[in-house]
Amino acid sequence: MTLPSIYVDADACPVKDEVVKVAERLGLTVTFVSNGGLRPSRDPMIRNVVVSKGADAADDWIVENAKANDIIVTADIPLAARAVTLAAHVLGPTGRPFTEETIGMAVAMRDLKQHLRETGESKGYNASFARADRSRFLGALDMMARKAIRASRLDPGSDRTELS
Repeated sequence: MTLPSIYVDADACPVKDEVVKVAERLGLTVTFVSNGGLRPSRDPMIRNVVVSKGADAADDWIVENAKANDIIVTADIPLAARAVTLAAHVLGPTGRPFTEETIGMAVAMRDLKQHLRETGESKGYNASFARADRSRFLGALDMMARKAIRASRLDPGSDRTELS
């Protein structure tokens, strides 16, 4: 059995501590991927990967290294869309999951907002990150991680999930 890993698009991610908290509790490895500025950790379950400063370098690294049933934490909608196609579990920092059912609308809304900003119809202000967002994320990540762990214990010869 291979436990899922958690990959974090770490540039400007406001929930790094929450990710570590859930990962430690459940025994999962975490990989923070960034263009730089990551705090080193002595915890062997936490990896920091620094990629080049290219536009989508962190996104590309995550997509190339994550696999089905891994967890990806990102606010980046294009990365979320790519991760969903991997059959990974994808969660935004506000606790919003991205799934096959929801990613199309998320991409459409992102494109619409970008168009409105480009035409001057919208100033593009994002809501500030609130304590409720942090709490919602923590609960959603815990549930998502437990679901991924259960899926990793699935016996290929049966349709039942191992209980332990």
